[in-house]
Amino acid sequence: MESKAYILIETAVGYTNAVAEQLRNIAAVESVDTVTGPFDIIAVVAGEDLDSVGNMVTDKVHSISGISHTLTCLVLGGA
Repeated sequence: MESKAYILIETAVGYTNAVAEQLRNIAAVESVDTVTGPFDIIAVVAGEDLDSVGNMVTDKVHSISGISHTLTCLVLGGA
């Protein structure tokens, strides 16, 4: 069953647009929105299962320069 997650991303000052562009180039990323508040970006990601989502976040998202903090929120079920 496909897994989906929201990734709340805090960026270093001046990096929000560059981080958002790099996120858009990751195949598993369904959407990227810059937002106001304690986080700068919210990305929606999807994968085959929980492990693939987790691996994508740690291998691809966390390697992007300019990200200072992330919070990954897994979707528990469909609407």
